[in-house]
Amino acid sequence: MPSGHCLCGQLRFVAEGDPQWVVYCHCESCRRHTASPVACFVNYPLARVQFTGMRSKYESSPGVTRSHCATCGTPIAYETAQRPGEIDLYLNAFEEPERFEPQAHVYFAEHLPWFDTRDDKPRLPKT
Repeated sequence: MPSGHCLCGQLRFVAEGDPQWVVYCHCESCRRHTASPVACFVNYPLARVQFTGMRSKYESSPGVTRSHCATCGTPIAYETAQRPGEIDLYLNAFEEPERFEPQAHVYFAEHLPWFDTRDDKPRLPKT
């Protein structure tokens, strides 16, 4: 089963089965949460993800909760009221991120003009 953890190892997760989708997100708030030019998410039904350790949550905007390790601050997940029962796990929190290939770019209208992955994945202006 796919699993992952934060930088310090205090917060861990296990995801059951295959993800529903994998996407790059170029929105300003995801870039800010990760301090990187793009974020990448692996989506699962929330019921198929188990966490151990202390996960801190932060409501970054109405209906949006971002979570991270309570000790080292590593970003772990994104949840939105628009998709109840789902969780988006950050790709690089997985122990084997190479097993998940992104299928598309979302919020590409907000991408940084100097950042280009040079792939042929669909580039959607929003989700």
